[in-house]
Amino acid sequence: MIPLRDVIPSRTTPYITITIIVLNALAWGFELALPRDTLPLFLHVYGVVPADFHPSTLITSMFLHGSWMHVLGNMWYLWIFGDNVEDRVGHGRFIIFYLLCGGVAALGQIAIDPTSALPTIGASGAIAGVMGAYFVLYPRSRVLTLIPLIIYWEIVELPAILLLGFWFLMQLLSAGTIAVTASTGKGGGVAFAAHVAGFIVGMIGVLVFRKRQVSAWEADHEPDFKA
Repeated sequence: MIPLRDVIPSRTTPYITITIIVLNALAWGFELALPRDTLPLFLHVYGVVPADFHPSTLITSMFLHGSWMHVLGNMWYLWIFGDNVEDRVGHGRFIIFYLLCGGVAALGQIAIDPTSALPTIGASGAIAGVMGAYFVLYPRSRVLTLIPLIIYWEIVELPAILLLGFWFLMQLLSAGTIAVTASTGKGGGVAFAAHVAGFIVGMIGVLVFRKRQVSAWEADHEPDFKA
C-alpha cells in the first residue's frame, strides 16, 4: 500500500520537514558524486556499523541512502506525515523528536544484530517515528492510498489507524524473521528492527513532545485516551 496524501491540511509551513528533505537530497547528490570505489568506505564511516559503533553515526546515518527508491520512498512518507506532526509538536521540538526517533531506531537495529559489519543507513527509522506519532495523534484521519492488486491498482481512502497499523505489523513480522536470520550469521537487508523501534518511540515520544493547545478540527481527531 502506497499513501498518496492525507486529509489534514497544514496549519503552518512545515519548515523543518522541508529542510530535512532538502538535506537528504543534498546528501544523496553527494553520494552520487562520489567515485564508486569510495562510496562503500564513506557509508562505512558515516553509517551505523553495529560491530564498530560510533555515537556520532546515529545522526549522520539518517541522512544517507542506498538507492533512488530508498531516498524517494522515505522522503515521500516524510512529506505526507511530517507536516502534521510538526504542526502538533512545533518546529523546534520537531527537530529533537525526529533525531531522537532516528537515533533510537538505529540502536534497535544494533540490538537485534550487534555483530553485523554492514552499515545501517537511511531516514526510515526517524520517519517511522513520525508515522508512529501520526498514528497516535490522528488515528481517525484518512489517507488516500494506492493499493496494487493482481491485475490493476486501486485508489482508496483508508483510516490512518488501519494503514499505519498494517505497516507496523508488517515491519514487526519482518523484524522477527531478520532476527532469526541474524542468529545464523546471515544478517543484512532492510533494517526492519529500526522501523519497529522508531515507530514505538514515536508513539510514546509524541505524548511528551506535543503541544497541549489544539484546533477544533484536531480536537475532534484526538485519540480516545489522554497522555
